[in-house]
Amino acid sequence: MTTGQLTPWVIGADLGQVVLFLIGAPLLVGLMRSIRCRMEGRIGPPVTQPWKDLRKLVAKQRTQPVQSTIFFASAPVVLVASTIVAVWLTPLLSTQVSLVGGSDLFAVVFLLLLGSVSMSLAALDTATAFGGMGSSRLMTIVALAEPALLVAILALAAPLHSSSLSSIVVASLHHPVWLATPQRLLSFGAFVIVILAESGRLPVDNPATHLELTMIHEALILEYSGPDLALVNLGENLRLTFMLALLSNLFFPWGIATGTGGWSLPIALVSLIGKVAVLGALVSVGEVGVAKLRLFRVPELMAGAFMLSILAVLSALVIA
Repeated sequence: MTTGQLTPWVIGADLGQVVLFLIGAPLLVGLMRSIRCRMEGRIGPPVTQPWKDLRKLVAKQRTQPVQSTIFFASAPVVLVASTIVAVWLTPLLSTQVSLVGGSDLFAVVFLLLLGSVSMSLAALDTATAFGGMGSSRLMTIVALAEPALLVAILALAAPLHSSSLSSIVVASLHHPVWLATPQRLLSFGAFVIVILAESGRLPVDNPATHLELTMIHEALILEYSGPDLALVNLGENLRLTFMLALLSNLFFPWGIATGTGGWSLPIALVSLIGKVAVLGALVSVGEVGVAKLRLFRVPELMAGAFMLSILAVLSALVIA
C-alpha cells in the first residue's frame, strides 16, 4: 500500500488519532498538574479536572469586547482546527497517511504557526494594554521558536532528502542506530526547548501564574470567556499533546504501526499513550526544580534552541 491511498484502515487510523487527542489532551494536562502537585507536597486536583473545567466553561455566557472584530471571534476556532488538521496529517498511530504529501514537515509547522498568529491577532484585536503586551511577547517567542522547530526536524530529514514525516519515522525504525547520532541529540534538545516555549511551560512561562507583568499566555486570553475560553484551553491542550507525540515518534518511533494487519493499531495506540504520558510526566517533574526566566532572557534561550538546530543540520550534512 502506498502512502496516501485511501482505504478504510488508513481513514480509521487517522480518525482514531484525532478522537484520541480530543479526549486525551485534557487528561494529559490533568496528569501533568497532578504530578507537579504531588512533587510539591500538595494533593492537587484530579486528572479529570481539565475536562470538568471545559464543561463548566461551555455552560457559561460568551462575552466579546465591543471594539473587537472577526479576528477575536474566530481565533479559538482557528487554533483548534489548525491543531486538529496537524494531528490528522501527522503519522502518530501509523506511518500510513490518507493525504499524499500531507505529512510534510513544512505543512505541519505552518499549521502550528497559524494557530499562534491567530491568537496574537485576537489579543491585538481587543485593544487592551495586556492584550498587546501578550501579543508582542508571543510573537517574539514564535519568531525564534518556529524556525528552530522547522530546522530541528529538517536535520532529521537531511539524510533522507525528504521532508515527509512518515519517511523520517520509517527510516528511524529501519536504522535505530541513527537515534544516537549527534544531529539527533542536538535536534532533540532544540525540540524540547521549542515545546516548552510553545506550550507556555517553565522556564519560558509559568502556566500556574496570573501576574500581569510576567505572564505571556494569560495576557492573550484575558478577554475570553465561556465557550470561547473552553476552545482556547482545548486548543492549547491539543498543541502540547501533539508536540509531545510528534517528539516521541520522531525520536522514539517504536510501536507505531507500519502495516495494516493484526494488532498493529492497538499496539500503536498503547505505545503512543505510554510515550506521551512519560514525556508529560518528565516535563512536570522538571518544572518543579526550575525557576521562570526573566522575560528578556527568553529570546536568548530560543536563540540557543535555534543554534542547536543549526548545528544539528550541519552535523547531518557532514556525516552524510
